[in-house]
Amino acid sequence: MSSFYSSVYELEKSGQNGAICTIIDTRGSTPRHVGSKMLVFADGHITGTVGGGEVENRTIQEALGAIKDGKNRLLSYDMVDPERGDPGICGGTLQIFIEPILSKPLCLIVGVGHVGRCVTRVAKFLEYRVIVSDDRPEFCGVEASPEADEIIECKMSELPDKLDLSGSYVILTTRGTDVDIEGLPNLIDANPAYIGIIGSKRRWLNTRNKLIELGFPQEKIDRVHSPIGLELNAETPEEIAISIMAELILIRNGGSGLLMKYTPKK
Repeated sequence: MSSFYSSVYELEKSGQNGAICTIIDTRGSTPRHVGSKMLVFADGHITGTVGGGEVENRTIQEALGAIKDGKNRLLSYDMVDPERGDPGICGGTLQIFIEPILSKPLCLIVGVGHVGRCVTRVAKFLEYRVIVSDDRPEFCGVEASPEADEIIECKMSELPDKLDLSGSYVILTTRGTDVDIEGLPNLIDANPAYIGIIGSKRRWLNTRNKLIELGFPQEKIDRVHSPIGLELNAETPEEIAISIMAELILIRNGGSGLLMKYTPKK
């Protein structure tokens, strides 16, 4: 069992998704006893067992569904008559509880300047898995972003080769348009859930027009949020970081952005 919990620990440490399947009740003859556990990974492979055979096959499929929708499941199986659809002939019954283990959402922050450092702190406080990146070695020491879970020194265009960015939240607090133009196409193609760029409307207009000139599809460019953040009249790096992360909360939770006093009563 210690190796089972080691696998759970490594799953969470690596930021992967999975589901724990536990037999919580048995009656009569069953292939495994109460407390037997199985860990199902997002790719379908397993550690541990709840008895093998059709019971296990069905449980794995339910676990993959739980990983996808994030909801617990309680399964009940009779093990009597396969002709009526039972998954076995042991003669007993069992219940299996499935608990999904979902990783923290990944927030990638590119550009470790004043704002980038503040965004890192706020994102970590909001319990994102935070990775920061910069192509300048002097900005990639632990002292620059001590709250980050990981620091990657590379060009922006190389990040999709180092990280799975599908479904992630990408924030570009970069130093200029040239950096954005060089790296944006690869980041957009990596299919993040959100990608936003700091800067003025003029900066983003220049970046967008250059990407169009280079032949990058308009529908992909339209996925970018820029200028990034909510309009708070923010000035300091700390205020700007709050504005940026407030936009992420709004998008993830489907908020309106209105003052609470003006929202309709439920």
